[in-house]
Amino acid sequence: MSVWIQAQQLQGEALHQMQSLYGQHFPIEVRHYLSQWIEAQLWDSVDLENPQEEFKAKRMLDSLIQELQKKVEHQVGEDGFLLKIKLGHYATQLKNTYDRCPLELVRCIKHILYTEQRLVREATNASSPGGGMLDSMSQKYQQLNQAFEELRLLTQDTDNDLRKLQHSQEYFIIQYQESLHIQAQLGNLSALPPSDRVLREPALLSKRATMEAWLTREANTLQKYRLDLAEKHQKTLQLLRKQQTTILDDELIQWKRRQQLAGNGGPPEGALDVLQSWCEKLAELICQNRQQIRRAEHLRQQLPIPGPVEELLTELNNTITDIISALVTSTFIIEKHPPQVLKTQTKFAATVRLLVGGKLNVHMNPPQVKATIISEQQAKALLKNENTRNESSGEILNNSSVMEYHQTTGTLSAHFRNMSLKRIKRSDRRGAESVTEEKFTVLFESQFSVGGNELVFQVKTLSLPVVVIVHGSQDNNATATVLWDNAFAEPGRVPFAIPDKVMWPQLCDALNMKYKAEVQSNRGLSEENLVFLAQKAFSSASTSPEDYRSMTMSWSQFNRESLPGRNFTFWQWFDGVIELMKKHLKLHWNDGAILGFVNKQQAQDMLMSKPNGTFLLRFSDSEIGGITIAWVAENPNKAGERMVWNLMPYTTKDFSIRSLADRISDLNHLLFLYPDRPKDEVFSKYYTPPHCIADFLRNVFPWACRFATANPDPSSGNPTYMDHAASPSVSHPHIYGIYPPINDSMLDGDGEFDLEDTMDVARHVEELLRRPIENQWSAGPSPPASLQI
Repeated sequence: MSVWIQAQQLQGEALHQMQSLYGQHFPIEVRHYLSQWIEAQLWDSVDLENPQEEFKAKRMLDSLIQELQKKVEHQVGEDGFLLKIKLGHYATQLKNTYDRCPLELVRCIKHILYTEQRLVREATNASSPGGGMLDSMSQKYQQLNQAFEELRLLTQDTDNDLRKLQHSQEYFIIQYQESLHIQAQLGNLSALPPSDRVLREPALLSKRATMEAWLTREANTLQKYRLDLAEKHQKTLQLLRKQQTTILDDELIQWKRRQQLAGNGGPPEGALDVLQSWCEKLAELICQNRQQIRRAEHLRQQLPIPGPVEELLTELNNTITDIISALVTSTFIIEKHPPQVLKTQTKFAATVRLLVGGKLNVHMNPPQVKATIISEQQAKALLKNENTRNESSGEILNNSSVMEYHQTTGTLSAHFRNMSLKRIKRSDRRGAESVTEEKFTVLFESQFSVGGNELVFQVKTLSLPVVVIVHGSQDNNATATVLWDNAFAEPGRVPFAIPDKVMWPQLCDALNMKYKAEVQSNRGLSEENLVFLAQKAFSSASTSPEDYRSMTMSWSQFNRESLPGRNFTFWQWFDGVIELMKKHLKLHWNDGAILGFVNKQQAQDMLMSKPNGTFLLRFSDSEIGGITIAWVAENPNKAGERMVWNLMPYTTKDFSIRSLADRISDLNHLLFLYPDRPKDEVFSKYYTPPHCIADFLRNVFPWACRFATANPDPSSGNPTYMDHAASPSVSHPHIYGIYPPINDSMLDGDGEFDLEDTMDVARHVEELLRRPIENQWSAGPSPPASLQI
């Protein structure tokens, strides 16, 4: 069922919210008659922060106009005539409104669809039988909405009481004026003859006594009204503060935490529309109660009555000011953070947003936002309200932006699209700290007034920690700093305090999150993979996950100290795996073709129980970003004995020349992917189709085809290139005797093959093809000296 059909079934407040989405900026009739078309478009594919997407948005606008015009053409009859005129008018109106800013149309429709989906979802959950059927999120939303309803009723109640108080006070003042008139009449009796005075004085005295008694009684009543009203306001403000704490200290902080984890590859933090709607409700209620408190104070000044009300009203006014100040300063947030690994002289973007800006009419005098980069120490001083004398730790170009109000979505935000860090000023580093461990932050600050300059706010917010680099080679270590900070930072911390060591399971969660996001796979790190990583990190041989659950890993172990016997750290090795996978091998990982996290001994144990020609893919222990092929075959030096062979690792450089699937296809002695899958069944869909290059090789380089023969003739007196390969072809056991002894120089110290000297014919052909043809050779089909055996 379409969203629009469900939206039409909304009732009460939800229906009112849905209807308020539409207006001249986007008529509800357009939504109705183009509902299927609108919901079928890929609005989310348009990046609203990228001006280059404007062309795509313009195409969507033109398509919308065309769809409307089609609807116009199909209208017939008397009713159709009126609809034809109306839809034609809307087509012209939308074109005039959005032709120069098509991204705003996309923003508007995305906001409408998201809000409709949310309202439908909330209504569906609320109507499901049994409270226990509601998930925790829906229950939380329901509780917040119930609290808002209670606050609305309380505010309405105090407003009614205030109105009654005003009417009572006005009547009291009228009566008080009457009592003054009676007193004046009594004063004038002295000028009258005694007979007249005797006649009139008793009545006036009686009237004065009655009036004074009434005024005294009514003054006490007014005082009680005022006290009751102040106490009701106290209760309302307590609930307001509690509701605000829930939204700002729970929901908004959780959103910011999700935003931080998204930097490590966690799920998206989610849209701000719901949070903004809550904050706007808070702002509206706060402003209504603040206005009521001010009116109560005005009534008190108009008719001063001694008592505790004056002190209570002062306290209420201070409290409501604190509440609105906390709301405004807390809802000035960074919607899109600067990149956390920030390279100098490189363009970057950011977006800040004031969630209550529209409700408080801040856009009537649009404030300017300024961005400054500051150090960790400066950030600490800023949060302590220490005077930093407007110091910065670098220079950002294009660092100011005016907040813009988007009427269709009700958002007030400032977009920094072309910032660039021109220079950075580094502080003195501590101990073993490197430049890629030094953290900065981008400070966004602004100033604006609310209520006709009655309240002036200076707002500031800090970005997530930023590591500044000047060269791409620093990216690896900078990413480690960012990952550790994002994963293990505590809410409300002193900038930018992080634990020096963490529990291994915590780190596993962070590594798995990062890996899945970078490789873009639902297949994360298995328990066996994590055990392999623990063995590498702690130089341990244990295969039990339980042995590592209580272990801790320090930052130094993570990315300062090299792994035993290596010249790289644990993180550098792991990041190399990520880079290799996401650039070249993620499809094979998703297919389950790559085991990866297997050491050499494990590979041997796994393969020795399998038929000859069985192979697996594992990440190299000795090279960053390398993957090697291990396979089982006969030992050419000892008949009847089998052994596991390992190729020298392939790296990104190799796969930039020729893919993994093609390389596996080239190696005919590889038959089954572990445990027993025929290799063509797994990899054939990724093979490069043989086109004209095969004919080119046969015609121009006939010797190359001869060298690449997979099944050499063992009776020939001259061995071919493949005859010298260090691994036997498992389908031809009778040629084992031609293989060199095991101490052949083609093996490295670890018993791995160097493909440069042995098996990879494809690479030699590729290198040959990159040379100028006229320099290949001048006579005959003989191969160049570098390929002669």
